[in-house]
Amino acid sequence: MDFLFDPTIWVGLITLVILEIVLGIDNLVFIAILAKKLPVAQQDKAIYVGLGLALLMRLFLLTIMSWLVTLTTPLFSIGPLSLSARDLILMVGGLFLLFKATMELHERLEARPHTDSSNAVSVSFWLVITQILLLDAVFSLDSIITAVGMVDDLGVMMTAVIVAMIVMVVASKPLTQFVNSHPTVVVLCLSFLLMIGFSLVAEGLGFHIPKGYLYAAIGFSILIEFFNQVATRNSDRALARLPFRERTTLAIVNLMQRGGSAQNETLTNELLAQEGFDQEERHMVEGVLTLAERSIKTIMTPRADIAWLNIRHGYADLMMQIKSDPHSMFPLCDGALENAIGVVKAKDLIGLEEDHEALVALARERAIFTVPETISVIKLMRDIKKDQASLVLVTDEFGVIQGLVTSHDIFEAIAGDFPDEGEEKLVVKTAQGWIVNGTTDLFVVERLLGIDDLFESNADYVTVAGLLLERFGRIPTVGDYIVEAGYRFTVTTLDRNRIASVTIQKEVPLQEQGVS
Repeated sequence: MDFLFDPTIWVGLITLVILEIVLGIDNLVFIAILAKKLPVAQQDKAIYVGLGLALLMRLFLLTIMSWLVTLTTPLFSIGPLSLSARDLILMVGGLFLLFKATMELHERLEARPHTDSSNAVSVSFWLVITQILLLDAVFSLDSIITAVGMVDDLGVMMTAVIVAMIVMVVASKPLTQFVNSHPTVVVLCLSFLLMIGFSLVAEGLGFHIPKGYLYAAIGFSILIEFFNQVATRNSDRALARLPFRERTTLAIVNLMQRGGSAQNETLTNELLAQEGFDQEERHMVEGVLTLAERSIKTIMTPRADIAWLNIRHGYADLMMQIKSDPHSMFPLCDGALENAIGVVKAKDLIGLEEDHEALVALARERAIFTVPETISVIKLMRDIKKDQASLVLVTDEFGVIQGLVTSHDIFEAIAGDFPDEGEEKLVVKTAQGWIVNGTTDLFVVERLLGIDDLFESNADYVTVAGLLLERFGRIPTVGDYIVEAGYRFTVTTLDRNRIASVTIQKEVPLQEQGVS
């Protein structure tokens, strides 16, 4: 009975039970997959019978392995090194553990979960039991070798294997959930396997490592992991005490720091929906998250739609244009947009005498800020704040003006369309779908339809009209349509060679239309 008071035995037993449980999780998952081939009424029975027979097989293998490691008679020598059957078994087992732990760690760190490749086909009950036994024989190797490397007492090994199997059977579901929700615990246990595998190889080569050293290292690591779990739990509790909008803001900031990938945007949408944000608020957050990856071409007013003043026109004509246009400021140019002089505001012309020189002097007080079309929206926003630019012209690589951007356009990219007085809305909801302006940004359409298959970062187009022109390969006619991501885009009106408006409707399959 003295062994009951030996702390070394108890430490080894508890540690070995934990390792056996972690090593048996994958085994349990695959056994559940095999059991799915049976009728529902036989699945639980197959799992219990299979695991029971597997336990007997493990105990038998453990007995054989424990007997084999007692064969210490040298078989052959390599230089000063004499190798026995025990040494060969320990080295092979250690190398197996090193290989298995390395592969498992690689799979965990690369986030490659096990896949269920089995087909739900009804098969014989005992055929499934046979498959479970064969599968368990393969999965048992690492746990058996780990037991031999951890402790020297066969009784302790068998006790650990039995306890671990009982725990897995009784608490299979919560145990699987715990392991899946605490990946650091799995990584820690796999690291233990690396250490045990290394010690087996070393012992096979004649370098004995006392088991107490292994227990001390494992115990210290478990203590650190315990502190880590406590710190994580306390952090989650502290976060839960914050108002839900503040929690959501912190989560979104973390997602933004990890990059604006499609997966992060999906996580953000789910989080916002859970926290009670309405549709408009979600769209604003999505707008902020996509700013970093959006091209300036997606928010600028194209050249054809820019309202600008030509200094070569008469003063009365200029005033007439200002009165008829809804905009509050205009670029003043000398014959062409490329010859920009500066910016004038409509309110500044009130009471101004009919003097072109005075108008030019007024425009030069506000220089026009010019940027290349390759600049990102985030970088443009910083430049606008730094230079206090009220209006920005966008040029291509040849210096030709392609569009115009104001701070109002950036605001619309975040919060949605805010048409000026007299302007038409870019998107109009109808009973059948939507009518959108041809210049509507594809980002806006994607958010409207709840899809992400329209815009391509390396594409030359950024608008609905650009998408249709790219797909048609020609100037379409009214009534022409394409189908993208389950929606039909139909050309509604044309303005010369420009697609003015497009109707978007959900594409209905022929079967649902009653057409065979």
